Amino acid sequence: MEEYDVVIAGGSISGLISAREIAKKGYSVLVLEEGFEVGTPDHCGGLVSKSALHDLGIEPTQKTFDSMINSALIFSPNGKQFEIDSKKQEVVVVNRRELDKQVALQAQQSGAEIRVKTSFKEKTKRGVRTSIGEIGCKILVDCRGVGALINNQRDGILLSAQYEVYADWITEGKVEVYFDQIKYPGFFAWIIPSGKGVGKVGIAGREINVSNIMEQFLRNKGKYSTVRKIFAPIWIKGPIKDFISGDVVIAGDAAGQSKPTTAGGIYSCAMGGLLAGNAITKYLETNEHSQLQQYQKFWHDKFGKEFEKQRLARKILEKVDNKTVDMVFDTITPEITSEISSKDDFDFHATSIVKLLGMRKSLSAVQNIMSAEIKRLLTSYSHTKASKV
Repeated sequence: MEEYDVVIAGGSISGLISAREIAKKGYSVLVLEEGFEVGTPDHCGGLVSKSALHDLGIEPTQKTFDSMINSALIFSPNGKQFEIDSKKQEVVVVNRRELDKQVALQAQQSGAEIRVKTSFKEKTKRGVRTSIGEIGCKILVDCRGVGALINNQRDGILLSAQYEVYADWITEGKVEVYFDQIKYPGFFAWIIPSGKGVGKVGIAGREINVSNIMEQFLRNKGKYSTVRKIFAPIWIKGPIKDFISGDVVIAGDAAGQSKPTTAGGIYSCAMGGLLAGNAITKYLETNEHSQLQQYQKFWHDKFGKEFEKQRLARKILEKVDNKTVDMVFDTITPEITSEISSKDDFDFHATSIVKLLGMRKSLSAVQNIMSAEIKRLLTSYSHTKASKV
């Protein structure tokens, strides 16, 4: 039987970065990817900041980098809009297929082994059972994505559709977001340009036919050509309770580390893989299980408060109707959008949401529906702001 120090189930960015970190320390690592190649299917929007990529030890190559994002245009159900200038936040669109392959190369060059068309079946006493037989390991890292959560917590799952589209109404450098609680209940539609006249168009929502709604959205926008369609579940409930269970470590989407507001997770999920990898190496060095527990602590230290605010914002979005959303948009001033553009952080955007909801009129518009959650959200922002003074 083959033996490795660590087996990683899932060749996602979280799994590959975890493999890179473990292999760098000289430990044997095997990544199992059930797909025919790393990086597919690509159901990610690809938005991430340059600073996040730097934190993850990734410098985008020409293949990985698609485009810079200069602004985001946000639409209410009745067509009102406001724009956020994102130049200072240095947000980029990356090609996820190429990004994952770039990290896979980093992992391989560090000493990790990657096998595609090989699936994880179950944990065994000595290691894992796979589609090619049993493999021994000391630690299993579960990076299988949202699929690992579906059977346990279905209320945290939304179905999404994302098409790769060619259309002259896609503006290079400008993300578009559309709120409509009838068409996309609890979520939104989006357009993410990857170049001039080409980009990813997506929708998600609770209990909707995403294929039909997507086709309606595209028809309303104008002429287009679809070159790729992806339907995938997204997770919007925040992190699971335990990232570690015995000799099993969970990271990335499988640990619920994607943003509760947007389901985006390049940074937070990949950082989960990085922190997990570092904790595993410490455990292998010391044989002290407490070292594994440091992974969950460090991830929560970095993202815990932000994700809690985002979960509160999600509760608000789940309950408000279109009339209330339109009323909130009525209260948004150029001063607020300017402040968000100049001061806020793409990777930690709960502060921006609080600023938008904290306007006096928008607060009164939603307080009867979600008064307790609004109060908690504003209070958490006040405490965060005070701690920085």
